[in-house]
Amino acid sequence: AALFLVGIPPWLIRPVTSRRFLRPILRFLTHPIVCGFIFAATMTAWHTPLLYNAALQDKVIHVFEHLMFFGSALFYWWPILSSSEDFPHLRYSLQMLYQVGVMLAMQPVAAYMTFSRDILYPTYEYAPRIIPALSPLNDQILGGAVMVFSTMFVGFLTFAWAFFHWYQENERRRPA
Repeated sequence: AALFLVGIPPWLIRPVTSRRFLRPILRFLTHPIVCGFIFAATMTAWHTPLLYNAALQDKVIHVFEHLMFFGSALFYWWPILSSSEDFPHLRYSLQMLYQVGVMLAMQPVAAYMTFSRDILYPTYEYAPRIIPALSPLNDQILGGAVMVFSTMFVGFLTFAWAFFHWYQENERRRPA
């Protein structure tokens, strides 16, 4: 999704963002709090046992799940990578705050998976083990830990990138 956004030239976005009747809707949808909420809510909802197991059992639901993951990731990256002149990316200082907020919003779903004493996804209880020594519950705990660390890793890299650019901007403004 990040590469998709980076690859969209501003002239391709402009015909959509310049439409008067869409501007209030787009202003709402591209607000960082809304973008972060859409991403976190989508990831959380699809990791509930009901939806997750449904996606494992039905290919159509599985494809829909991944389309929603991609769509919500577009919202997640918009405040950071937008090339739109009408709805630009956040200033770098605010991008750092945005990353912290999204990382915090993603922790409950990962904690739910990591600290549950029950197998949340029955399909995996009977699936063959890639690492035979891992029980289904330990596999789920590992999945939750991977989710936490991957979210933190991407968030930290993005935070560091924004910090680097913010620092450079401030250095340029500083009198010699």
